[in-house]
Amino acid sequence: MAKRLVPLLNRVLVEKIISPSKTNAGILLPEKSTKLNSGKVVAVDHGVRDKEGKLIPVTVKEGDTVLLPDYGGTEVKLGDKDY
Repeated sequence: MAKRLVPLLNRVLVEKIISPSKTNAGILLPEKSTKLNSGKVVAVDHGVRDKEGKLIPVTVKEGDTVLLPDYGGTEVKLGDKDY
């Protein structure tokens, strides 16, 4: 049985992108240069409605690459993947 997380309202589900610790040529990269928190959007809801009932859509779509704040969001583990 496949499990699927579906975000609600204006939330998105982002899979973290793990930066490589060395280049294709074998050069080791310092930890600071690989610490950029970024991820790929894997699920989005339609958005949220304002007081008049108009839909305010989410500005990102599935497949977009986004930057993540250090202490923002909620970490979720589903199977062997971290979101």
